[in-house]
Amino acid sequence: MIKMYGIKNCDTIKKARKWLEQHQIDYQFVDYRQDGLSAQLLTTFSQQLGWQNLLNTRGTTYRALEAETKANLTEQAALELMLQQPAMIKRPLLQLNDTYILGFNTDTYQKLLED
Repeated sequence: MIKMYGIKNCDTIKKARKWLEQHQIDYQFVDYRQDGLSAQLLTTFSQQLGWQNLLNTRGTTYRALEAETKANLTEQAALELMLQQPAMIKRPLLQLNDTYILGFNTDTYQKLLED
């Protein structure tokens, strides 16, 4: 079963969900805000993808952080911030078995789902 993690009102999530539905691919959507996110699952994401890749530095939530916080960010601090404010996690995050894909790219999705 494919799982997509993210936030329901995110434009990129909407595009990715639409693509999956157009290709008649079943998936389970997990909304960080509604369904929650455990520290253990976030740690798994970090181990698979790297915490720097997981951190959404382009979003308004990250940009609102103080410069000192950004400059001194460690893995542990970043994971704590992402747990407190899931909007700081890049999205979508797609999981198919032990494969994790961050972001939405039609070519990447097509290749993953053909295998």
